[in-house]
Amino acid sequence: MKIVIIGDGKVGHKLTIQLSEENYDVVLIDQNEGKLKEALNQLDILCITGDGADAKVQKEAGVPGADLVVACASTDELNMLSCLLAKRLGAKHTIARVRNPIYYQQIDLLKEDLRLSMAVNPELMAAFEISRSILLPDTAKVETFMKGKVELVEFIVKERSHLGGVSLAELYRKFQIKVLVCAVRRGSEVIIPNGDFVIHDGDRLHIVASHKYIEEFFHLIGKRKEPKNILICGGGKVGYYLAKQLLGLGMQVKIIEQDWKKCEDLCDQLPKATIICGNAADHDLLIEEGIEQADALVSLTGMDEENIILALFAKTKGVDKIVAKVNEDGRAQLVEELGIDLIVSAKTATADAIMSYVRARQNSLKNVNVESMYQLVGGRVEALEFIIKEKTEYTDIPFKDLELKPNNLIACIGRKRQIIIPDGDESIQVGDSVVIVTTQKKVKDITDILAEQ
Repeated sequence: MKIVIIGDGKVGHKLTIQLSEENYDVVLIDQNEGKLKEALNQLDILCITGDGADAKVQKEAGVPGADLVVACASTDELNMLSCLLAKRLGAKHTIARVRNPIYYQQIDLLKEDLRLSMAVNPELMAAFEISRSILLPDTAKVETFMKGKVELVEFIVKERSHLGGVSLAELYRKFQIKVLVCAVRRGSEVIIPNGDFVIHDGDRLHIVASHKYIEEFFHLIGKRKEPKNILICGGGKVGYYLAKQLLGLGMQVKIIEQDWKKCEDLCDQLPKATIICGNAADHDLLIEEGIEQADALVSLTGMDEENIILALFAKTKGVDKIVAKVNEDGRAQLVEELGIDLIVSAKTATADAIMSYVRARQNSLKNVNVESMYQLVGGRVEALEFIIKEKTEYTDIPFKDLELKPNNLIACIGRKRQIIIPDGDESIQVGDSVVIVTTQKKVKDITDILAEQ
C-alpha cells in the first residue's frame, strides 16, 4: 500500500513513524529540506522537497499511483487543495487535516466537492477524548467501539477502591457485571491477564464493557462524584471545543486565557462560559478563580512544561480530576507516573484515527474488515474491531475449542443489539463485530492471533 504524506509537522511526523514501522510504502513531502533530512536519517522512506499543492511535486512523489494521500501541512486551505489535486491526479483516497472550526462545521458539504475520503480535526478529537474522561471521572482514558456502544476505559487502581489483592475471577464473581479486564500495565510490564491474575494497587487496568456496565462497575467500587465545575487553562481550539461540549452537558465552565483577542472571541462564541483574561501559570490567579473548588482542571496551554506544572499544582490543591495536554511523546510517558488522570495529545489522537483508516483500507479480505483501531499503553497494546462478513475457519467454533496465541484476547462481541463479554461456550458468528486486544503488531485478521494447530 503506497501512502503519500504532505507535511512533516507533529501529526505528519508521528504518522510517518507509525506507517514506516509497519512497512507501508511511505513518501513524505515537505518544503523544509532540513526536517526531511532528519526524517530520512530516522526512517526507511522516500522524501520529496517541495510544495504539496504543486502538481509537479505530487507527480514526483508518485501521487497518481498512490493508494492514499494524507495532507497535514500547516494550513487547512493547503491541505484541502492538496487533496483535491491528488484526486485529480489519480490518488485512490485522500485525508485532509482541517482545524478551523468554521471549515469543519461545514465539512460534510465540502467533502463531496473536494472528493475527500476523510477529514480529521486534531483539536476536536482531543476535546472529545477529554470530555469522555470527565464524564467517567474514575477513568484515565476512554475509547469507543461499535459506534459508541462499547467503551474501553483505563482505570488506575487506588487504595480506596479496595481492589488490591483481588483476582479477576474473584472480581467477576463478586460484582456479577459484564465487564472484562483486557490489559494491565504494572510499572513497565504489560500483561494480557487471565482469571488468575491478581490486581495490585497502582495497576492501570483497561476495562471493556457497555457504558451501562462501566458506570455500574465504578458505582460498586466507590465512584468519584461527576464533575460539574470545570476550570480550563488555555483558550485555544481544544479549549473552545471542550468548553462547548461540557456546556452542552450542563456543566459550569471557566476558561483562563492570556490573549485578549482570544478572550473576546470566546465571550462571543461561548456566552454561557466564564472567560478570565490572565496568565494561567499565575498560582495566585488560580486560587482567586477557585481552583480549590474546581471538580476538574484541564491544562491546555501551548507549552507542555506549563501544562505539567499546572497539573501538579492542581494535584497539591486537591483537584479530583486533572487533565494535561502534552504533545512530546517522551514527556507524556514520564508524566503518566505523576498521578495525573489523563495525558492528551492532539497529534496522537489524529495519527491513531488515520492509522485506523489505513488498516481498514489495507485489509482487502472479503470475510473481515478492520473497523477501528486504538493503541493502548503507549502503543504497546492494540485494540482492534473486526467486522465478520462471511463464514471463516473460526466462525461457529466455541472459544474453549479456539486456541489463541499468548498475549491475545477476544474482549467482546457486538451481535445485533447485544454486547457480549464472551465465555468458553460463546463463538464468533457471521455479522458480528469483534474486539480483540493484542500485544502483536500488524494484526490484520483474526487468524493472525490463532495458535497454529
